[in-house]
Amino acid sequence: MGNSTSCCVSSSPKLRRNAHSRLEPYRPEPELSREDTGCNLQHISDRENIDELNMEYNPSDHPRASTIFLSKSQTDVILPNKKVREKRKSLYVNHLTHIAESKQHPSGPMRRKYSSCSTIFLDDSTVSQPNLKHTIKCVALAIYYHIKNRNVDGRMLLDIFDEKLHPLSKSEVPSDYDKHDPEQKQIYRFLRTLFSAAQLTAECAVVTLVYLERLSTYAEIDICPANWKRIVLGAILLASKVWDDQAVWNVDYCQILKDITVEDMNELERQFLELLQFNINVPSSVYAKYYFDLRSLSEANNLNFPLEPLSRDKAQKLEAISRLCDDKYKDLRKGAKKHSVSADNLTVVRWSPAIIS
Repeated sequence: MGNSTSCCVSSSPKLRRNAHSRLEPYRPEPELSREDTGCNLQHISDRENIDELNMEYNPSDHPRASTIFLSKSQTDVILPNKKVREKRKSLYVNHLTHIAESKQHPSGPMRRKYSSCSTIFLDDSTVSQPNLKHTIKCVALAIYYHIKNRNVDGRMLLDIFDEKLHPLSKSEVPSDYDKHDPEQKQIYRFLRTLFSAAQLTAECAVVTLVYLERLSTYAEIDICPANWKRIVLGAILLASKVWDDQAVWNVDYCQILKDITVEDMNELERQFLELLQFNINVPSSVYAKYYFDLRSLSEANNLNFPLEPLSRDKAQKLEAISRLCDDKYKDLRKGAKKHSVSADNLTVVRWSPAIIS
């Protein structure tokens, strides 16, 4: 132990030359780069998207960035003044016609339900448990606007998504398959078939839309008539594996789409992941943003969520949830209450439980 060169620093060349000199503080040698060591493996930090500026403008990653489908759906609203007046006039005429028909047929179904003192109408869709059928309709409408208002400058079309090169059925693909935009009903039927056969949830539909827009942003790909089916299939494939605990296997989709092979599904999944840069994380704030933007899209296109009168059982459940939250935050309210209030400011926060019976 009395030796000046201990075992801890015996590897230092400088200390070997000056064995009797005073020990100097340890200075780590500079690290060698991957080029010097001959190692060409890419570090994981190089593969991650660390550009915070781009993250703020990417709606699938940042909660404050507006969704692409909602922006594309609002382009139809920007019309010349003459067309705006004509559209308002037609809406006004349809409104008067609907009032006249409701007076002639009072027992007929109303287009919109309103709450009253005796009856409260609520929809059964929440951010944690969306309505499956209506959510699929909204996602189909969002995909429709993606295709309709796509960029016309001709962004790249990858072969893996080309339906001509990788058809989903044995029926011959028309020569003009990339010319005609699909209707919303066609997109909805395609989504409904996959979600019904695979027994997927409504939350999976929202995550599917997130992956669609993330692919469009990361890979600079536009959803068009030639690739929309395979892009939607790849997004559903990933969303079901990420969201659902019991994911659907690739071979199960071959049971739904009879003419597709497992090898094709595996390659579609692999390339989709590479284009997403393996970023399959969906924060809760991003998910909530997409859900409420889908509700806004539904409201703007008269696809209102189905309303049902509030029943006694549901009212009791809401009352129980209200009491649970009241007990949970009771201690926080006690700490927030003021023991004395100045006469200059008599505004006091009052807490009252919401009871529905």
